[in-house]
Amino acid sequence: VHVVESGGGLVQPGGSLRLSCVASGFTMDAYTIAWFRQAPGKEREGLSLIKNLDETTYHADSVKGRFTISRDKNTVYLQMNSLKPEDTAVYYCAVGSGQLRITDDYDYWGQGTQVTVSS
Repeated sequence: VHVVESGGGLVQPGGSLRLSCVASGFTMDAYTIAWFRQAPGKEREGLSLIKNLDETTYHADSVKGRFTISRDKNTVYLQMNSLKPEDTAVYYCAVGSGQLRITDDYDYWGQGTQVTVSS
């Protein structure tokens, strides 16, 4: 099993980025996929998830209305709009079995992709 994130980069405040998460070794729509982030000196924060089966989504209050998670076959996206400097962090994709909550344990993690929001 291999999970890979991409799409990070440097963006100005107010800008947008779309992160992608691709997994090999299994079919992603059978799993709950979540996005997390960790900024320097801060704890890891759960942002968004999309569940298997019913495709229920969740977004943390800190990103609700700005970030959108979606799934297309074996790729999960995190569309990030209206980015703020405080969104600067390493963003991780995580994969877990069953219909998980953002606080549950996830089985597989990617290596992360850096998002920097700065003018």
